[in-house]
Amino acid sequence: MGKFCEVCEKAAISGHKVSHSNRKSNRKWAPNVQNVRVMVGAAPKRLNVCTRCLRSGKVARALPKVSPQA
Repeated sequence: MGKFCEVCEKAAISGHKVSHSNRKSNRKWAPNVQNVRVMVGAAPKRLNVCTRCLRSGKVARALPKVSPQA
């Protein structure tokens, strides 16, 4: 599921786009969701997380994979 935060369960909401002449047509507002590696327990896992949860520190990002250098 693309536009759904797996931490705070924020999802897309619907409403009306209102023109200058006050005509209404349907539209959707989607949260800014990023697919990031976060620490779940002791293991890193990929989750869809909104930027509000990332900024407020509700999740701990996993360190990037480091390849051994010779």
